[in-house]
Amino acid sequence: MTQTTAPAPVAAPAASPAPRARSGRVRRLTGTDRLVLGVMIGVPTLIQAVLIWIPTLLSIGLSFTRWNGLALSDIHSAGLANYRFAVDEYPPFWPAVWHNVIWLVFLAGIATPLGVVLAVLLDQKIRFTRLYQSIFFTPVMLSLVLVGIVWQLVYARDEGLLNNLLGTAGTPSAVDWFGDPHVNLWAALVATAWRHAGYIMVLYLAGLKGLDPSLREAAAIDGANDRQTLFKVVFPAMRQINVVVVVITLIEALRAFDIAYVINRGTNGLELLSILVIQNLVGEGQVIGVGSALAVLLLVVSLVPIVAYLIRTFRRAD
Repeated sequence: MTQTTAPAPVAAPAASPAPRARSGRVRRLTGTDRLVLGVMIGVPTLIQAVLIWIPTLLSIGLSFTRWNGLALSDIHSAGLANYRFAVDEYPPFWPAVWHNVIWLVFLAGIATPLGVVLAVLLDQKIRFTRLYQSIFFTPVMLSLVLVGIVWQLVYARDEGLLNNLLGTAGTPSAVDWFGDPHVNLWAALVATAWRHAGYIMVLYLAGLKGLDPSLREAAAIDGANDRQTLFKVVFPAMRQINVVVVVITLIEALRAFDIAYVINRGTNGLELLSILVIQNLVGEGQVIGVGSALAVLLLVVSLVPIVAYLIRTFRRAD
């Protein structure tokens, strides 16, 4: 009779420790946390208030006064006299308004479409696209003052690049691009478009890169050509970027200042609203009340596209 041995019992696996229950409590802020948050919020708010909001409120208040900018005791109430003078009796006001309108039409009709075309072309799979993007974006990284200086070298009457290319540099027939009131506005607009087109290109190129590829595939299946796909599918899908570009173009046209001021301090056919504000607030013959009134008018006009954009954005968020 054979004796059978029972198999050795298999040891049960060791039980894994039970996971610790996560605490549902939120850690309370320490004194150091409150200090850091206070600094992070308070410092930018203070800078914003000191550099933007307080001067804005002071300008609104000074627009209803007469003041020579010296003693505070010389401030006298003027009511709406500064606004009436600026609109009805100040000779450069309406030419400046007209120049700002031309600035807006030029940016909206030429510079912005040029930026869109560059974005569409660079969105294609072409060689050296990164290099082209860098070249067209370089002016955006330059300050407008530096852009004005660069174009002074291009437009200079005697030694400028443009007159040298035309073969008229140093001759009586050389075009005074910045001195002639009939052409200096257009010369400044070309310099502005050089920078503005690169900015618009970057905005639209970012939108094109982030667009859902299935939209174009669906349009191709439906038989749409490239032009139909661009105008009927791509641009409508980039509605938010279109709104941002419109607002930016409006603001750029209204706050145009640097290039015109570098060229000839905004005189001799280059009058702009922003330059009239500076001319009345700073320098000889300053009329602070009139300058403040012009600044308030410019602020009100600038707030229209900004408020419209914010209302649209908040409604979409809701």
